[in-house]
Amino acid sequence: MRILVVGSGAREDALSWRLAASPSCEAIFAAPGNAGTASRGENWNISATDGKAIVERCLQEKIDLVVLGPEVAIAAGVGDRLREAGIPTFGPNRSSGRLESSKVFSKRFMERHGVPTARAAIVHSLEGALKALDDWQGGCVVKADGLAAGKGVVVAPDAAAAREVLREWYGQNRIPGGGTDVLLEEKLEGREVSVFAISDGRAMYPIASACDYKRAGDGDTGPNTGGMGAYSPPQGFPSELEDQVRERIIAPVLRGLLAEGEQYIGVLYCGLMWTADGPYVIEFNVRFGDPETQVLMPRVTGDFAELLKSAADGALDLTAAAFAARACVGVVLATADYPRTSTPLSGLSRNVDVGLDAQVFWGGSTVEGDGAVSSGGGRVLTVTGLGEDVESARMRAYDAVRDLAASDKNAKELTYRTDIAKV
Repeated sequence: MRILVVGSGAREDALSWRLAASPSCEAIFAAPGNAGTASRGENWNISATDGKAIVERCLQEKIDLVVLGPEVAIAAGVGDRLREAGIPTFGPNRSSGRLESSKVFSKRFMERHGVPTARAAIVHSLEGALKALDDWQGGCVVKADGLAAGKGVVVAPDAAAAREVLREWYGQNRIPGGGTDVLLEEKLEGREVSVFAISDGRAMYPIASACDYKRAGDGDTGPNTGGMGAYSPPQGFPSELEDQVRERIIAPVLRGLLAEGEQYIGVLYCGLMWTADGPYVIEFNVRFGDPETQVLMPRVTGDFAELLKSAADGALDLTAAAFAARACVGVVLATADYPRTSTPLSGLSRNVDVGLDAQVFWGGSTVEGDGAVSSGGGRVLTVTGLGEDVESARMRAYDAVRDLAASDKNAKELTYRTDIAKV
C-alpha cells in the first residue's frame, strides 16, 4: 500500500514510523509532515486542513490509505472529501467528529444514549454561567465547547474559582476555541485512563489503553498542556478494564452512533475517570492521542497498516495486528515556559540515536538546508523506552533523555517532567 499520514506532530511521526514498518506498506507520505516523517518518506507541503489539495495529490500519487492524525483535519471535513473521491480513509467524517469538536454535542450525545459521564450544565453567557454556579457544590471543571488544542479545560477547586475563569473568558471574549458555549461539569474523583477503540462503521472494539500526564510540572503542578508524557499499559486498574469499558462505554456509543445515522470509521479515544463506580467519560477524542500514540506504536506487533485499512474498508480484521505485553514510557521534551510560550529552536540534530529499545519522535519541525532541524517550539520531542514492565521502560526512557541531552547542545535547553510513569 501507498499510505498518507495527515498531520505534523509527534503523533503523526509515530504513526508514520509504525505504518512504514508494516509488511503491507510500500511507500509512506505525510501532509505536511515533520522532520521525523521526512526521514522515511516524502512530505507534502499541504496543510492538514486543505481537503481539496490533499485529495488531488492522493489521486496523483495513487494513495491506497489515508490516516487522519489531528482533530483539526477531521473538523475541517478532510475525511468527507477523501471518501467522496473514493479514497480509503481511517478517520471519521466531520459530523461524527463532533464528539470531539463540540463538548456540548458530546455531552448531549452521552446523555441521550446512557453513557456514564459527569453531571453538567451547559451555558451560553456569563450571566447564565454565574447563575448555574449559585448552588454549585464541590469542584467544577470549566470546558470551552470548541477545539482548543488541549488548553480549553480548567479544573476549578470550587465555584468561586470557576467564576473567576468565566469572568476572564467572557469578559475578555477569550473563550478558547471561540464561540460562547461553555460546559460546567462536576469534578469526578478517581484515576484518569485512556482507552482506544477502533471502528469500521459497524463494529467497535477496544485495542489498547494508556495513562498520560497533562500538567506542565512534576507532581501534576502548573498549567494544563497538550501532554507531557504517557505510559502503556496502565498500572493499578482492574484486570477487566477494557471489558468494562467495552460494556459500559463503547457499546452504548456505537448503538447511539448507528441510531443517529452516523458511520464512524477510525479510532475513538475514550478519556475516562475510573471512579469507585467504574469508568465515567471525561471526554472523547476522535483520533489517536498525543502523547499516547507515541507509547502505543512501539508496542504494536503485526501489520498495523493492514489493521487500519481493514477498518477503512468496513471489514475490521483484528488479527492483522496486536499490542505486545511489553510496556512503553514516553517523556515529552518541551521548550522553556511551555505552554505559556513556544520558543522557536534551530540547529537541532536530525539523526537522533538513543540505542536499543528507545525511540525519538519529532513534534512540529522542518529540516533546514544544512540537514539540521528547526522547531516552532512547544513540545519538540517525545522520547520513548520499551521494557518488560513499566519501571524498566521508565528507566530506559529517562536514560535515552539523558543520552540525547549529552549528545545535542540544543537539546539541553529543553525541559521535561521527571515523574512520568512513576507509579
